[in-house]
Amino acid sequence: MAGLMDNLITLLDEECKAYEDLVKVSSQKTRTIIDGDIEKMQQITVKEQELTDRLQGMENKRLETVKDIAVVINKEDENLTITRLAELMDGQPEVQKELIALRDRLKVVLGDMKDVNDKNEMLLKQAIEMVEFDLSLVKSMRQAPETANYDKNAYNTGTLLGNSGFDFKQ
Repeated sequence: MAGLMDNLITLLDEECKAYEDLVKVSSQKTRTIIDGDIEKMQQITVKEQELTDRLQGMENKRLETVKDIAVVINKEDENLTITRLAELMDGQPEVQKELIALRDRLKVVLGDMKDVNDKNEMLLKQAIEMVEFDLSLVKSMRQAPETANYDKNAYNTGTLLGNSGFDFKQ
């Protein structure tokens, strides 16, 4: 049992560090979104994906370790949270303290992760709105004012200037 708990504590510590790294990378994304640097955004997205893959592997190992602990203590693994495991470790105050500290650390890091993701989501939505605004502006600039566009019979034509929105050569 002690070996399983040590393994769980090590895995939780590694997960915390990986989430902290992910928060740093996601925070870099915030600046990149503001700057509109597409190349850097692609690099950051690759880093984020690597960290996410690594976290997924850690989570699978953690779930297996929790299942093993559940078998040893004869409890349902669905009900075993870090808090519940800490409560069960009354006889081992060092392990209990470590589990509680890791739980608290994970809460803070995941809260930070949520905040950064929410901020990035808001910035991306604003960037998309700006692009849509720019496209509408370009489109409206290509359209002649209807009050000044008359044919030879003095009727309003409402036509667009040019044939397409893009100039290109073949």
